[in-house]
Amino acid sequence: MSDPILIVGGGPAALAAARGYRDAGGVAHVVLVTDDDRPPYRRPALSKEFLRGELDASELALEEPGWYPAHDVEIVHDRVVGLDPVARRARTEGGRELAYEDAVLATGAEPVRPRVDGADGPGVRVLRTAASSEDLASVTGPETRVVVVGAGFIGCEAAVSLARRGARVTLVADEGVPQERRLGPGVGGRIASWLQQEGVELLLGAPIDGIDAGPDVLVGDVRIAADVVLLGSGVEPRDDLARDAGLRLGPDGRHVAVDATMATSVPGLWAAGDVTFAGHALAGRALHVEHWGDALAHGEVAGRRLAGDTEAQWDGVPGFWSTIGDRTLKYAAWGDGHDSVELESDGEAFTAWYRKDGRLVGVLAHDRDEDYDAGTERIAAEVAT
Repeated sequence: MSDPILIVGGGPAALAAARGYRDAGGVAHVVLVTDDDRPPYRRPALSKEFLRGELDASELALEEPGWYPAHDVEIVHDRVVGLDPVARRARTEGGRELAYEDAVLATGAEPVRPRVDGADGPGVRVLRTAASSEDLASVTGPETRVVVVGAGFIGCEAAVSLARRGARVTLVADEGVPQERRLGPGVGGRIASWLQQEGVELLLGAPIDGIDAGPDVLVGDVRIAADVVLLGSGVEPRDDLARDAGLRLGPDGRHVAVDATMATSVPGLWAAGDVTFAGHALAGRALHVEHWGDALAHGEVAGRRLAGDTEAQWDGVPGFWSTIGDRTLKYAAWGDGHDSVELESDGEAFTAWYRKDGRLVGVLAHDRDEDYDAGTERIAAEVAT
């Protein structure tokens, strides 16, 4: 009997790897090790419906409990703390030794805390897991003073959700408008307007200087009184396991370098999802993205390759959807920069077209699905010319 397939992680890439392996005919036993307290679940809802109490915990699950034994997938709630890629063995925090035939690292990312005093204080929260969303909901409610630090999509989504729970929310960010660097001032201005319409107060254009025991947030000479501070200031890859195993990393010295098949520099080890700097078959270069749909795509490619599918590769245009309150943005882009933005609007609906060196490299649309669909096709077509 051969050793099992080992999947390290509990997010979308991990589950997609197990699904892809089975769908492509893989027959070995699969062991999925996750340090989360539950099987893989829908994380995008954590800052939206789940945080607002509109979705029950049981509704988060990506698969019914019976799917795992039916597909010979064993879930181990533990943390892998060491890999020996030569002996093909893994060691867990709980002391378990796991031999494997091949392994997929889908360790994901974790929230970044800004390097200021008080960022790890008792009144400070992050939002990444179902447990953290449940905790945030438990300490916020009507008239709770909440400061959200960071205007990324998680921060914006959570700010609106908390405001709808009755909290008094202030969002603080160092950009002039939310997502200005990534999406441009025109789109950022619209997001700012949406937040204000939901009752979120904005303090933009300056980074925080500290968080005291209040936990009040300090921005220059301004002190914002708070009961809870939510950090939405980005994530960093959980790449320690790969680093210690000697895998090649990305050019920034972080993330796991993989090709378009999700193969790492070490035989028998694959990686998928937010932890990777991944080659893209169509773009012709490596990209780092932190999108739910692309984590699913990465995981499926890795799983299918493990099962012997020689055609599977990452070749779709990266992208994501974000719903802020009742408004949805649909975004597709290579994600590694643009030099011009053209914004078209028709009342509330709008489309932003992103170009670099004259080629379309991104599209973002609100209530203009036809532009999003056509733009995604054009991005793929123009890179291939």
